[in-house]
Parts: sequence; C-alpha cells; structure tokens
Amino acid sequence: MPICRNICLLFILLYVFVVQAQSDKQAYMDMVEKFGDTVQKLKEEKNKFLPVALPITEPAVGYGLTAGLLYFFQKKDTAQTADMAAGVGGITTNGTWFAGGGYLGYWKNDRIRYSGFAGYGHINLDYYGFGGQPVAFSQDVAFLLQQLKFRLGNGGFFAGGKIQISKITIPIEGENFDPEDLDIWNNSVGALVEYDKLNNTLSPTKGLKMHLGYDQILEVLGSQRDWGRLKFYMHWYFPINEIWEPALRFEFLTATGRPPFYAYPYVSLRGIPAMRYQAQSVLVAETQQLFNLTDRWGVVGFTGLGTTLSSVDKNIKNEVVWNAGGGVRFLAIRSLGLKVGADMARGPEEWAFYFSVGSNW
Repeated sequence: MPICRNICLLFILLYVFVVQAQSDKQAYMDMVEKFGDTVQKLKEEKNKFLPVALPITEPAVGYGLTAGLLYFFQKKDTAQTADMAAGVGGITTNGTWFAGGGYLGYWKNDRIRYSGFAGYGHINLDYYGFGGQPVAFSQDVAFLLQQLKFRLGNGGFFAGGKIQISKITIPIEGENFDPEDLDIWNNSVGALVEYDKLNNTLSPTKGLKMHLGYDQILEVLGSQRDWGRLKFYMHWYFPINEIWEPALRFEFLTATGRPPFYAYPYVSLRGIPAMRYQAQSVLVAETQQLFNLTDRWGVVGFTGLGTTLSSVDKNIKNEVVWNAGGGVRFLAIRSLGLKVGADMARGPEEWAFYFSVGSNW
C-alpha cells in the first residue's frame, strides 16, 4: 500500500538528524557540522546508538515530526556499509501518527540486501474519487514487510522478493465507500529486479537506477480478494560539469484486479498531495536541475508531468497534471555526501513546502 511504503521510507531516511533552522543561521550550520562529525565517528566505531529526528512536510497529512533511535552494526571492514536498526514514531498536524521499527542489512560484502519493517499507524487522508469535494477518511494500519535482494554477478543488477502483511481498518460508515474496503487484510508476495549504479544511496549526483517490481495480493495468504500492483521507475543523474547536475525521473504504476479504493496508484509529484490524482494506471515524468554555487551550497529547479489512465475521480478523464518549483540544497555531511534542502512547489491547485533529506526521489 502506498501509505505503508511512505512510512517505511521514513525509516530509511533516519541516517541523519536534521532540525529546521531558527533565527541564528550560523548556529544551525555549526550544529550540522557537529552532527557530521558524530556520524563520521559512528562509522569508525562499532555498535553505537544515535537519536534522530526528521520533519514531515507532506501536504496530504500536514506538517509534523518523526523521531526515534538508530543503532549501527559496524562491520569489521569499516569501508563496508553498516547494518542499521531503528525504532521510530511520528505525528502530524492533521492527527496522523505512527510508530514502528525496522532493520537494514548489507550482507556478504553487499551481495545481499535485507529490509524488514513493522509498525502501526493512524493515517488521516482525503479521497477524491467521488467527484466534487474530497471525502475525509482515516486508516488504522498494521503492517509487516520482509524483503531480500541478491546481487547478480559483480555488476549493478539485483533480483529478489518480498512478503508484506497489512491489516487496514477504516472507522467510517456510509454509502460512499465499499463496505468490503473498510476492514481488510492485504497480504502479498512480490518479485523485483533492479539495476543500481548510483554513486550515492542518499544524495546521488551521478548514475542510473531502474526498478521493476510486482506485488500480488492473494486470498490464500488471508486477503479478502486477489489483486496486484506493478511498478517501474528510472532515476538518471548525468552531470554536465561540476556546476550543473541534471536528472530525470520516469515512473509507471498500474493496479490489476479490484484493489481497495485507497490502494490505486496516484500521481506523485512535489506540489500535489498524495492520493489527489488516482487511477488504474499512472505515468509520471520529472526533471530536476541542480546548480552548485559553492562546494556546499546549490539551487535546484524542477518540473514534471503526470497523467492518470482510467482515473478513479468521476470528474477527471485521463487529465495531465503538472508541477514546478525550486529550492536550495546544502551538503550537510561530507563523509556521507548527504544533502538537505527546502523546496517550494506548485501543482494545479496549490503551493506546498517540502523539507528534504537526501534525494526527493
């Protein structure tokens, strides 16, 4: 489910601790530098705890904060990526909250990559599929995700699989929603293939990543009905020189069978709230242009298009929507190549602010 996926991504972003600047900008920069030194020491030492915090700026759920505790399992060879475990919780201004934890493992000299997450949350969103005004609804979500990827040969190709178990309860009654969607198990198995040659996991500036995955929700696993979802995406970073770093993103998502209303793919672009434009299939293309002003500071501009194929909104017939915006980037931790930033973005209906840690994609 997309919302579960977004919660999982919050855990991945817990590599870093970043708080919003107050009036004293120099104090903020000093804090970031000191934290960078702390992260470097954690990379050199074994088995260390680190408290973390991360702002939430998704328009669909409002502003908020995620906080938790991260634990590094450093390898004997410190050049290898450390395994990480974390517990995390968060809350936003619209009443959304969640708590959970997980583990990221890089095993056998990064020939095997493991991801495991579990958590529970109460998510408040709007649904636009009835036409006219959006309908507010809440989800109580419990989920478990287990995923393994195996490197093929010595290059950048991976193949793997995953299993996800989730229980979604929607505490609402009425004729708008299908009663079968209000209390449902969505248990799935999935397969994926990837090509990953990015130069940095957190804030890539060069390289290509392509991903193709399919998840099948099955009644034999305890789900109420069979349905599926396929996702393909490509992220390509191709610097022209040290100053200009263009990038392209392409994404295609489609649902098979009859998924619950909240599980249909949606256009994911900065400036457009999550689930605003849902459809049986969705296409998204976006470009981002980063200009480095100094070795640490840069400015970015971006724009994109998304289209819904067989939209769930009765008032939308395969509409093409757009976004545009810009922001700033700061190289917060040199040792990790990690950038933080702030963006203003405009979609068809509204402006939105985003605080980014690492890549927006």
